[in-house]
Amino acid sequence: HPTPGALTSSLVDLSMLRFRTVFNGYSVEFSPFDETKLACASAQHYGIIGNGRQYVLDVLEREIVQLRSFDARDGLYDCSWSEENESHVVAASGDGSIKLWDTMAPPGGPPLKSFEEHTHEAYSVDWNLVRKDTFISGSWDDTLKLWNPRHPRSLRTFHEHQYCVYDAVWAPRIPDLFASVSGDYTLKIWDQNNNRSIQTIRAHDFEVLCVDWNKYNENEVATGSVDKTIRIWDLRHPERAISQLRGHNYAVRRLKYSPHSESKLASASYDMSLVVWERASEDPLQHRMDHHSEFVVGLDWNMFVEDQMASCSWDETLCVWNLRNMPPPGMGHRPPPAMAGMGMGQAGMPPGGHGMPPMAGVRHPAGGPGMMMPSRQPGGLGMMPPGPGGPPPPVPRRPN
Repeated sequence: HPTPGALTSSLVDLSMLRFRTVFNGYSVEFSPFDETKLACASAQHYGIIGNGRQYVLDVLEREIVQLRSFDARDGLYDCSWSEENESHVVAASGDGSIKLWDTMAPPGGPPLKSFEEHTHEAYSVDWNLVRKDTFISGSWDDTLKLWNPRHPRSLRTFHEHQYCVYDAVWAPRIPDLFASVSGDYTLKIWDQNNNRSIQTIRAHDFEVLCVDWNKYNENEVATGSVDKTIRIWDLRHPERAISQLRGHNYAVRRLKYSPHSESKLASASYDMSLVVWERASEDPLQHRMDHHSEFVVGLDWNMFVEDQMASCSWDETLCVWNLRNMPPPGMGHRPPPAMAGMGMGQAGMPPGGHGMPPMAGVRHPAGGPGMMMPSRQPGGLGMMPPGPGGPPPPVPRRPN
């Protein structure tokens, strides 16, 4: 691979900036304080084994520059900026720990704190947008934990999901509410002051990998699943989804509502594409972007710059662009690329995927018959989802 660092816009796509990471990208988030700051969590060897690296980047007019990087002993799967300290970032690690980094510290230094209570992979982390002094983490030990960085221990543990927690996000306007989704097919709404959830919705018939809350509507939540769909929920009427978005060919891995529009959201998928949806339009699929060559797992909007977006992928590339510089709606409706080759083996599987025996002791979320997944990647890639009826069967846990 090329040496990591800034790559200016190419002649092929003058509207997109690219940054080459050493490891496979997993999560990307713009700073809530500085419009040019960007954090990226990454993992070595697709997150199966190896180290992690937290990047802090500066998005300039013609390039993306690395400001800091911090290494971890295990892969990093998610990251979130502090809402009260502009230099702090938390990251969820494959060893179950939550790392708190000071981005102004010398490069390569240790984290300020390492919170070590989860017993399996920590997979999601999100900072409270309203209270600003707490954050939530979700783990493959089936639990969520509430943290205040000033406290050495978690403030509360939420244990109701029956399988891996893949994503959790705070309500953008209500200080105590957050949502979580899991491999048990459910969306749960929680009040941080109660141990039990206040609402449970069977959101999909397969594993639910991602969730986000509409920034302008406190009653609207979106979920993405192994079933390749996005479902929009009105929490006041949870009996059925109010709408369903179809356009991905494989599992939907990440969802983000726009901070500038109630009806716009974006999704990233294992089909190597990123889609921008405009629900107020007759054709909601507004843009399909195929600028990555492997699974797209990280996605965010810049709250300071309207329509500016960032994505990261297993192809070791982080991209930043503005939708206003992209082709008009309708020109981006290309079909997803065939998932063959791309340095990933047959059918776009990660190394050791289809046809390989499961790695002993590693918890590999359900992918259905024939999907032998030694990696930690959730959802069985959405290629052979688990059969209907009930949660996935128990699988071996990763040894501590």
